[in-house]
Amino acid sequence: MSAEMISIGALGVMFVVATVLPINIGILAFIGAFVVGTASLGLSEDEIFEGFPVSLFVTIVGVTYLFSVAQRNGTIDVLVRAGIKLVRGKAALIPWVLFVVAAVLTAFGTFTPAAVALLAPVGMNFAYRFGISQLMVGMLVISGAHAGAFSPIAVSGALVLGMVDETPLHVAPHLLFLASFGFNFLLSLITFFLLGGFAKRRVQEVAPDEPDEPELSFGELTWRQGVTLVALAGLVVGALVFHLEIGFLALLAATVLTLVDIKNQSKAVEGISWSTILLVAGMVTYVEILEKAGTIEAVSHGAAGMGAPLFVALLLCFVVAIVSAFASSTAILTAIIPIAVPLLLASHISAVGLVAALAISTTIVDTSPFSTNGALVLSNARGVDRDRFYRQIIGYTAGIVGAGPILAWGFLVLPSSM
Repeated sequence: MSAEMISIGALGVMFVVATVLPINIGILAFIGAFVVGTASLGLSEDEIFEGFPVSLFVTIVGVTYLFSVAQRNGTIDVLVRAGIKLVRGKAALIPWVLFVVAAVLTAFGTFTPAAVALLAPVGMNFAYRFGISQLMVGMLVISGAHAGAFSPIAVSGALVLGMVDETPLHVAPHLLFLASFGFNFLLSLITFFLLGGFAKRRVQEVAPDEPDEPELSFGELTWRQGVTLVALAGLVVGALVFHLEIGFLALLAATVLTLVDIKNQSKAVEGISWSTILLVAGMVTYVEILEKAGTIEAVSHGAAGMGAPLFVALLLCFVVAIVSAFASSTAILTAIIPIAVPLLLASHISAVGLVAALAISTTIVDTSPFSTNGALVLSNARGVDRDRFYRQIIGYTAGIVGAGPILAWGFLVLPSSM
């Protein structure tokens, strides 16, 4: 049996075992990476661990630690009240405020995971505090980040446009951006309504938890909350303006805040979502084994060589959606665009249509808990059964994987061929 088939089979076994038994799939993925890497590929331990997501590990640890500190000293409550006041107490508007902010951040050059890392903790606290679906809020934050991700000055947009410019094809930058923004806005609308965004019990004028509790304003901040807000602002500036690693900045800020309030923050480290880190780190490490085995490349090339341009375009959208749910979207985009070029040159399919459909299909599945964005939403969920919430995210992502590529293909590729 080929290494490609063994690696795919092992992945299937992991999902079955993790579904049936209460075992973190990250543990199984680490075991699978070792077994497949050594037995089938002859890799050394160093080569196996080349795929360990160090940056992702630091990001999740740092962000969840910092917001654990902010939660314990009451700063999150301050942000919650300020946000609710901004939308005049309409809880149903909170997800859309987050959507717009996320889109603006990524459109102006913020890397998508960084934008989600900044907004997911606050958004999930909003949702928990005021009875809004945390799944819905988390997914709208991610969709908002994707909505702006393909502007000409965004990281993903510049990547795709730069690759296309090296080919005989031409893709208008504004069309790519508008296609991504429109699709993610539509996806967010569907998510909002399906998850009860306007349900009567969730649309309310928000009041303080206690009837006699006075409304908290920024003038009533404690000095520790003030320092925390400054630290959070520094995190934003450092990540967005100076492009510093958000995970390290968060760890630095959290450590400083802990030192000035050791008595109350000694257990803040318990707020780090270690189970999520284990899950994501294990899966991403195994994805590297899939890449070393040639599995991802084989699947992509196999799809491109099947003929029937429209069908191949749809198949490519599905392939990138499925693979990207477990792997880096940036890596998948880098691999799939060159594969799609021969198909575009040999057919009448619109270049902007297929490129946009592939870009959308690759990124919208980053809601997966195996991706950075989905992991950030999962790790910042509050007051929920973590396993149940994990399954809800998996179910939502499965729906996106099943319907997203068809819709992207139907809206952007099919009309261009008629």
